[in-house]
Amino acid sequence: MNWLSNNFDKVIDPLGPHLVISLLPVLFGLLISIPLGWVANRWPIARAILVPAAGILYTIPSLVLFLVLPPLLGTKVLDEINVIVALTIYTVALLVRSVADALAAVPPHVIAAANAMGYRPVRRFFGVELPLAVPVLIAGLRVATVSNISLTSVAAILGVPQLGGLFTDGFSVENYDEIVIGIVLIFLLAMIFDGLLLLIGRLLTPWARAGRAVEAAK
Repeated sequence: MNWLSNNFDKVIDPLGPHLVISLLPVLFGLLISIPLGWVANRWPIARAILVPAAGILYTIPSLVLFLVLPPLLGTKVLDEINVIVALTIYTVALLVRSVADALAAVPPHVIAAANAMGYRPVRRFFGVELPLAVPVLIAGLRVATVSNISLTSVAAILGVPQLGGLFTDGFSVENYDEIVIGIVLIFLLAMIFDGLLLLIGRLLTPWARAGRAVEAAK
């Protein structure tokens, strides 16, 4: 703890960049995954292509992706954009299946009822299907967010400033207090945002809580 009190700025300064690099890909990945997941749910052939392809993308080692992207994007190795793009790819790889499964879980009779009420496809998707898919979708977002917060630290090997620098600096001088503080801080961030997403999911699905209350009362 003495190291932390004497080097507080070394922990606080990279905290903001770490969160930006970790969380922006979750947002971008969600925006990309929703239409891809819809397509995968709509047509079985598309699902047979998109879901396995997403799984293959996730198997690419993060460090390899961080090194391959700069020449493809025309950026420098130390640019944060490389990590953001890489983590967006991983987020899409995780969420495509989640979105497709979430939409597939919407009961057919609910969709039929929405059609009978005059809902057109776009309005039905955003007003009925997507809200009902939120519980499954939130579960996928929680996995992606925790994964990104952890994977971001790998980019410290390339010199991208963020909390992973506590690991590389700590190993270079054999300062294990610095390494432990980095591990604990990243773990706490992951748990905080996992809890926030869980809370958001509950707030967005009040009917799910009502349903559980009814079941408990029986």
